[in-house]
Amino acid sequence: MPEETSPSHIDPKNNTFLIGHEEAEKMFLHAWQNNSLHNSWLISGIEGIGKATLAYKFARFLLNADNQHKENYSTLDISPQSQVFKLVENNAHPDLKIIERDYTDTDRRKLIKAINEGEPMDEQELKGLKKSAFIRVDDVRTINEFFSKRSGNDGWRIVIIDSIDDMNPASANAVLKILEEPPHKTLMLLISHNPDRLLPTIKSRCAKLPLKPLSDTQVASLLRRYRPDLSENDVKKVSSIASGSIGKALNYVDNDALNCYDNLCKLFLSGKAFKISDMMDFAGESSANEDNYYLTQELILKFLSENIKDSGRIPEFYEAWENTIRTFSEVERLNLDKKQALINIIASICKIM
Repeated sequence: MPEETSPSHIDPKNNTFLIGHEEAEKMFLHAWQNNSLHNSWLISGIEGIGKATLAYKFARFLLNADNQHKENYSTLDISPQSQVFKLVENNAHPDLKIIERDYTDTDRRKLIKAINEGEPMDEQELKGLKKSAFIRVDDVRTINEFFSKRSGNDGWRIVIIDSIDDMNPASANAVLKILEEPPHKTLMLLISHNPDRLLPTIKSRCAKLPLKPLSDTQVASLLRRYRPDLSENDVKKVSSIASGSIGKALNYVDNDALNCYDNLCKLFLSGKAFKISDMMDFAGESSANEDNYYLTQELILKFLSENIKDSGRIPEFYEAWENTIRTFSEVERLNLDKKQALINIIASICKIM
């Protein structure tokens, strides 16, 4: 297999490298070989651990496998040079449908205009496009038409929903109706980061495939693959704060999170002796844009979660955790000043150190 480059974003539909979920792969293969493959699977777990990559791996395998010789298969891997792989990679396989949040109407028109004028947007421009808050119910309803068509070779018709968490009540109910009476030889792969928030009736109609966070060793291995220029010391540091998510680890690396976390820890560990000027500078930089703010928000919660058990002051840390969550929520709900919110949170945590 050819060595992959180091893209800024790992695209699940053409990612051939997946670790940490070997048991899930064996379970799926075994179900297929024993003609007990469920029509719908709920693939759940925290963000950035490979759920979508696994779903695409399932889909590619089924679209490529020879049902007459099931005994010949020991893995779900297929060649990146195969026609099925290339069709899936280019969103062109007639028996695979992807349901996800679409761009807002305004930005979708921008995208279409760029394509029609022969000037496709670059990665940075695409990143700046906004997506709808939810998966549209009309997009979900297209699944019925897709499933009503016969596969080209009497094979499987597969739908990946990434993610089922992005449904509003209307689209969730539309999915439920499809799950209640799935057509023959169809497969729905539902990806969820927060399965506890899903309709119980949706969960009850799916085979459950909960994926565990990756180990620090596995995250480190993936970091070395996707960010080969990263020092071994930084690999270990990022792996230790990534909560078992390679997606989170890559985001940390690409957004200089280590430096941010080091500065944050220095502030907290200075305790009541913190310098107001240092805190003001940190809060200003961390609220300069939304990316910085949300990264800092995540790292503050990371610091609290990692220190609460070892602090010997669990009640104080628990109160700080609740206050931090409440403050961040109020900032979003009431559109409060982000810099001031960070100042208040950091000061309150410093006082209990």
